[in-house]
Amino acid sequence: MDGAGQQLEQHTPSLDTRQWELHAKFFDGLANPTRLKIVELLLDREEMNVREIIDAVGMSQSQVSNQLACLKWCGYVTSRSEGKFVYYRVADPRVRDLIYLARAIVADNAEAIHCCTRMGRK
Repeated sequence: MDGAGQQLEQHTPSLDTRQWELHAKFFDGLANPTRLKIVELLLDREEMNVREIIDAVGMSQSQVSNQLACLKWCGYVTSRSEGKFVYYRVADPRVRDLIYLARAIVADNAEAIHCCTRMGRK
């Protein structure tokens, strides 16, 4: 095994099939463009109420609420109520790191990602 392969093996924990599926599902949560946009908005603005999110993404209240429910259920965001408003924010500061890393990787590989015919089809 070459040096790179040994390094990967050392840093990749042994995962069973259920764990791999769970990790894939985690990334699937951010694969939806609306959910990703909401998370990025919350990272940029720290906290937003539902009306602000609706206005920013240009979707209906029910569509935004559905995406927020998914994000909250899976632990990406948390909410708090204040009077008649519900405010959302990113629940875990590591999400910011993940998004920044993704931005950097995408910037380095944008053309290849854009041209890929194997991903992004549903």
